[in-house]
Amino acid sequence: MTWDLLLTGGDPHDIAVHNGRIAAVGSDLPRDARQVLDVSGRLITPGLIDLHTHVGPGYWGIDPDPVAWYSGVTTWVDAGSAGAYTAAGLRRVVAAATVRVRALLNISAVGLAGRTGESRDLANCDVPLAVDTIQANRDLFHGIKVRIDRETVGDNGVEPLRRGLAAAAACDVPVMVHIGTAPPSLDEVLDLLRPGDIVTHCASGIAAPLGRAVREAAARGVLLDLGHGSGGFAFDVLERQLDAGLHPYTISTDLHARSLHGPVFDLPTTMAKLLACGVALPDVLAAATTHPARALGLPGGSLTVGDPADFAIFRVRAEPTPLADAHRQIRVSPVRLVNEATYVDGRPLPPRLPAPPAPWIPLTDTQRAALDRRARDIRALLSTPLVDVDGLAEQFPRNSLHHSLRNDQES
Repeated sequence: MTWDLLLTGGDPHDIAVHNGRIAAVGSDLPRDARQVLDVSGRLITPGLIDLHTHVGPGYWGIDPDPVAWYSGVTTWVDAGSAGAYTAAGLRRVVAAATVRVRALLNISAVGLAGRTGESRDLANCDVPLAVDTIQANRDLFHGIKVRIDRETVGDNGVEPLRRGLAAAAACDVPVMVHIGTAPPSLDEVLDLLRPGDIVTHCASGIAAPLGRAVREAAARGVLLDLGHGSGGFAFDVLERQLDAGLHPYTISTDLHARSLHGPVFDLPTTMAKLLACGVALPDVLAAATTHPARALGLPGGSLTVGDPADFAIFRVRAEPTPLADAHRQIRVSPVRLVNEATYVDGRPLPPRLPAPPAPWIPLTDTQRAALDRRARDIRALLSTPLVDVDGLAEQFPRNSLHHSLRNDQES
């Protein structure tokens, strides 16, 4: 067989691609391919799977493609941007995206059209409607998302979570629960969760899940998800959890319009924050590939023959890098994970420029200045001719025309 693409010399193996799937993995594969790419010295990973993002319509959503091509994230799980009323809008995002988009349905039918408050009116938390929406969209929705904090639920306590769990049980899917400012109490939230359910913002400096309830939840199979976001991750909380033997099962960004320009930036940067806390690179990679695939039953997450040819090429640079959490605490990662290419179905993602932030997104003066500087740099780069004359070819040679002109002049 002649493969479509062969990656050679990478860590850990050569990888062959045919018809959008991984066709062979091994050492010294035959060089019988239409394109052979030498990736010596690079780390080849499965396409990263970000278990908590916001790419749907509404207050928080961003376009995934401009971030995916430089970050290695090939599967984006939208965590509750859409509810039953707005699922059609998320469908349009999925249709337009180059990357894979899967989702968790918000138990509130209005989804995240606004900043918060979607579960203050329990009429929005309609269990039969949520069940019907998932059943009609099994290819898209792989679970239920419920945000439980004081602002979101108002006086309703954990009732939205109870309704989310009822809908999830009817559809045999997990619940992802966002934790934050009490009430309701963290223990009351965690005690309701079942094996396979997911706690996002698991190292939150606001919720600070460090007591009995989180230990018992993890022991019975509740999965801990990092869910960094603009307020959901604190180094000191994570370090105390690691010391207690509690490890995030999945590393996700909660990448959205308010975290994209900092403190999150992207998934490789978030992964480096775990490296800064002493988590080994193989464990960090598993938490951003195989583990999220298992958590939601998603394709991909490995480099196995027959899998979709979603993979990322990274250079691991030994550069001590200071990184900040959501509360501006600093830790230093021993390395940087620098993405050099991202492939979906065996095809490299093309460069895409991001849209400017929406007018309602709060930014510091420094962030605004950096965005302005980036725009100027991009304009300068694109307005400069790509190559000089030595880099050009004469696409339509004048040889025959010169010959004709010479004959006319001589006659």
